[in-house]
Amino acid sequence: MMSSRDRRRLIHELTARIEEIARELDEVTIMHVCGSHERTIVEHGLRSLLPENVNLVCGPGCPVCVTTPGEIAAAVKAAEEGFTVCAFGDVYRVPSPEGSLSSAEGEVIVVQSARKAEEIAEERDNDVLYLAVGFETTAPTTAAVLKDDPPSNFYVLSAHRLIPPAMEWLISKGSGVDAFICPGHVSTIIGTKPYERVAEEVPCVVAGFEPEDVLLATLACLKMIAEGKTGVVNEYKRAVREEGNPVALKVMNEVFEPEDRPWRGFPTIPDSALALKDEFSDHDATEIGVEPDYSLGSDPRCICDRILRGEATPRDCPLFGDECTPLDPVGPCMVSEEGPCFIEYRYGGGTT
Repeated sequence: MMSSRDRRRLIHELTARIEEIARELDEVTIMHVCGSHERTIVEHGLRSLLPENVNLVCGPGCPVCVTTPGEIAAAVKAAEEGFTVCAFGDVYRVPSPEGSLSSAEGEVIVVQSARKAEEIAEERDNDVLYLAVGFETTAPTTAAVLKDDPPSNFYVLSAHRLIPPAMEWLISKGSGVDAFICPGHVSTIIGTKPYERVAEEVPCVVAGFEPEDVLLATLACLKMIAEGKTGVVNEYKRAVREEGNPVALKVMNEVFEPEDRPWRGFPTIPDSALALKDEFSDHDATEIGVEPDYSLGSDPRCICDRILRGEATPRDCPLFGDECTPLDPVGPCMVSEEGPCFIEYRYGGGTT
């Protein structure tokens, strides 16, 4: 482990090198797609260390934030119809046209895993709905429970989504992204190969979560841009292998199959969500009428959609810190600890 002095020296060297390469470039936009990266960036003030022509923007890296109002509303309605609804705590206050799980007139239990939701189903006679939110990081844990013969009253509403298709969509729509910093947690599961199609167009660098990791990834992106190169670079080799986690991928692929689905802030993205395969339909909530209405919208004053596409920052929103706070959120980006608005509110100086 490096001493504080060595870390400061390394950060100084990295920022100096970033400054040197940035002088050779026009304006550059690097997008990360990970809530934990956004927290590192804001908490340590990394954007203030970058040259003015290097924009480090936040993309759709918060799984709670990209969950649609229709999926939240379906879970709220299920609770009010007699289901025991289990969900992660960072979903609890997310608003929808039907209200939030925190305001639902029914039993809603905050859990930390799909396994805990299964245990609750074993203890109850009524139906239990697990709202399965998360990217490739959490999808294998949901799959493992479904593979393990859960009780007949256990149902999953899968809101799991896949990161690489969203990255591909952003590039295909001319988002102006010049490079991606790829998410560390997701990459421990999927490895580096799934980014290769994106990396045919722009540099992709897998990064860890220390400030040095993010700066090193930024430097790697800038070097590739300056040299006119594309491809995938793994700067998080201490945790990420090219092939990912074969065991986790195997169980995930045995239970789920890709499905076209909209994201909050995005239209329908091909093969970007995970639906249960037919052999697990006995535990599929959509088979018993818990069906999200993807046409449902959100508060028109909220700009979470633009923030998730990298087109705006939390402080561009007129509601930020005033009408929209973590205790009284208008949009999902202010709810989850991985949400950019929550992170800016907590680590970026609150409303100042």
